[in-house]
Amino acid sequence: MSNPLIAAERKEERHHLVMKLFCGFTLLLAIAVAYNVYIPLPRTISEPWKLMVLDAAFRGVVMMGDVAHSLGLSHRVHVINSAIVSFESLVPITNQEIQTEDILFDGVHVRVYQPPGQDGKLRRAVMFIHGGGWAVGAPKLGSYDSLCRQMAADLDAVVVTVDYRMAPDVHFPVQYEECVQAAKHFLRPEVLTKYSVNPERVAVCGDSAGGNLAAAVAQRIGTDNTTTVKFKLQVLVYPVLQALDFNTASYQQNQNVPILYRRLMARFWLEYLGADLNLVHSLMINNHTAQDQSLMSLIRSKLEWTTLLPKRVIQHYKPVFPVTGYLSILNDIPALLDTRAAPLLAEDEVLRMAPRAYIMTGEHDVLRDDGMMYARRLELAGVSVTNEHYKDGFHGCVSFGFWPCYFSVGIRAVQNYIAWLDKHL
Repeated sequence: MSNPLIAAERKEERHHLVMKLFCGFTLLLAIAVAYNVYIPLPRTISEPWKLMVLDAAFRGVVMMGDVAHSLGLSHRVHVINSAIVSFESLVPITNQEIQTEDILFDGVHVRVYQPPGQDGKLRRAVMFIHGGGWAVGAPKLGSYDSLCRQMAADLDAVVVTVDYRMAPDVHFPVQYEECVQAAKHFLRPEVLTKYSVNPERVAVCGDSAGGNLAAAVAQRIGTDNTTTVKFKLQVLVYPVLQALDFNTASYQQNQNVPILYRRLMARFWLEYLGADLNLVHSLMINNHTAQDQSLMSLIRSKLEWTTLLPKRVIQHYKPVFPVTGYLSILNDIPALLDTRAAPLLAEDEVLRMAPRAYIMTGEHDVLRDDGMMYARRLELAGVSVTNEHYKDGFHGCVSFGFWPCYFSVGIRAVQNYIAWLDKHL
């Protein structure tokens, strides 16, 4: 006959053992999660823990893409884009009163957003070009859709978002040419009349790689004698504008700050230009723009950040250009020197024809100096420029100002740049 007291003691011992195992497993799981989520971030960056979780999820998707690519299951970019589309599809539609129309502009897919009602007066208009490294993004879903709807509602404006084809399905200059085609079509007087748009109040806007395309399109339209209607304004949100120096002060300072790491930006450039991804490391150490590259002597002044940037952002950082490098990189990838791909390299006479600019930059973004250098070059060319700089900003913060992230810096950035458009457009 078993002793009830002994049985109770054994039951309690088993309970304690289970609890110890559970606590041990929980501790190991917490350590594993913390190891994969935690990364050291600058003290001044907006909502660091929220950014860590977001970055961990994004890194996981990138890793899945790399694994699928190495196994021959799918291209890494398609995996990343599928994950982005799946996530963005969950975002609720905002400003549902805004009317949308999916249509072709000279063979290019666009979506037109229009506020309800029309009292006969002409409206303002914004052409928006989405970012995503020329390779990923869902312009008609989620945060981009919310942003375009908000612009249309707050500005009482017609907004056109360009759904250009992306890498790896197409490469430069297709993305650029499709944005130019859509812009030239929209700026035709009869098309502006169709949408009741004032031809003197049209802006072009883009974020990240979309900022690159917006700047390049603004340059093209500004110098195109066949286009009678010009953009009044350009809005460039943390734009990427050059691929010749991956060691600017901001690249050095923020090379490991999410969500756009220096290595990832180099990969996006090579994917966009249809080049060998094995050149990532060479680009990161500026082997393609070493001191022995004769081609660089003609354009180095256009991205001389030690003179174009304010001293407060240069800090202690020094230029990094190897004495010798690989001339074959510039020969094999001539688009690195093409102003259609790298608007920062444009000549002064081209910049003089560009519209008034609003350029948003974030302190904790590898592309900060691209935007600041372009702002300075435009100013030197006589163009009016507003450089709105966020000391707590990071790359992509505008897209993360909407559900479910709601980063405070993203909310402020959206409000401020729409307010600038409202005042100046």
